[in-house]
Amino acid sequence: MRSSLARRAVVFGSAALLLVTPAVAQASPEPGAAGGSTPGVSDQAAHLPIELIDALQRDLKLSPDQYLQQSEAAQKLAEFAAMAGVQFPEAFGGTWLDAAGTPVVGVAGPDGAALRDAVTNAGFTPTDVQRSSQRLDADRTALTDWVATLPPEIAKLVHGVTVDIANNSIVVGAENAAGSLVDLLPPALREAARVILGPALAPLVPTTTGEEVAQFGTDALLGGDPYAANGGGMGLRCSLGFNAVDQAGASVNISAGHCDPSPASAGTPYASQARAMVGNLTGPAIGTFEKTNLQGLDYSIIRPTAEAARLLSNNQVRVPNAEALRISGTANPVVGAPACKAGNTTGYSCGVVTSVNRNIKVGDRVIDNGFTTDMCGLRGDSGGPIVTGTLALGISSASNVGGIGTCDAAAVAQVTGGGPTLSATPIKSILGANPGLALRTS
Repeated sequence: MRSSLARRAVVFGSAALLLVTPAVAQASPEPGAAGGSTPGVSDQAAHLPIELIDALQRDLKLSPDQYLQQSEAAQKLAEFAAMAGVQFPEAFGGTWLDAAGTPVVGVAGPDGAALRDAVTNAGFTPTDVQRSSQRLDADRTALTDWVATLPPEIAKLVHGVTVDIANNSIVVGAENAAGSLVDLLPPALREAARVILGPALAPLVPTTTGEEVAQFGTDALLGGDPYAANGGGMGLRCSLGFNAVDQAGASVNISAGHCDPSPASAGTPYASQARAMVGNLTGPAIGTFEKTNLQGLDYSIIRPTAEAARLLSNNQVRVPNAEALRISGTANPVVGAPACKAGNTTGYSCGVVTSVNRNIKVGDRVIDNGFTTDMCGLRGDSGGPIVTGTLALGISSASNVGGIGTCDAAAVAQVTGGGPTLSATPIKSILGANPGLALRTS
């Protein structure tokens, strides 16, 4: 593993202007182990992995401090939204970070003076919008109900209906073949709604694994590390998600449900095995799928073997041959907030949250209250962790470019007509569905 200390100083200076390693490789260094901090850079930013810093600058043109500041601002917005939606239901028009990272709160209607004062006092920027969040939710429900009345051959082309909070409108996502759908929109909803065409979202289909088996050890298993899922006569390759503990305090890992090749067998003596990987070689068993969920939420809980339990006793995320990011808690997805994913196929990539509270159609499944980002994810990235700042945000679930095998911008644009979309299951939703399950934060 290369040292990044000297390079980190260069990166920070300019900012002011997935593979488990064998036991013979060095372990990920402790953050700050080399001592010293870079002048003008916060201590937390100085300890971000250099590979994550590279992705932030490449994909978002953000410095480490800007990334952390915007991530923190988004969580403060989420707290404010929970209050404002209750106290000012007719005036509250939603929250988001704009393109400059400024925290914004929508204010609707003539009676928004009290909300505007609250926004200003909280340090956010108020902006006038035509529709309240309450009205947008009602329009979304009406459009969703309308889609259900369409002929099956048309309805199946609709990906979903979501609120575009930053543009104060409703988006009906549909496949390219549904080009005439806009002409069918109910007249009363045409002003608030728009149709966006594009390829259908598909699961981040795990890549198949080879039959070669290697005997090796590893010092630890972190989020983003590759694993092979073997069951039902199949072998699939995915990325580990967040390390966690169950109600009894025992170690588990949270990954994607669609990574389990035999989901019906989860939690039984015939459950699929999870095995460590190095390159294309499958190593020793590290656990079994104790719980697999595909409908509503896309997640799995991997129970480690007695020997592997200690390897999951960490709160870290990484990409192949890189330093680790330490997870400090959980976060709510907020439109415009910076987010980064770790996957064993594409490493770190960063983007922003583009929609929240969205029911996402993935093949014949639906992810309830999921969120989307404009990051690229490919096969093998399935199940990997998505973070904002140092907080856990979600699990990678589906992509509109997963099958093309590249994140090259030109290739993505040719396939999608725009950019990539990576959809995810919120980590807070997974924890909420499993009382006693908690992420490791130390």
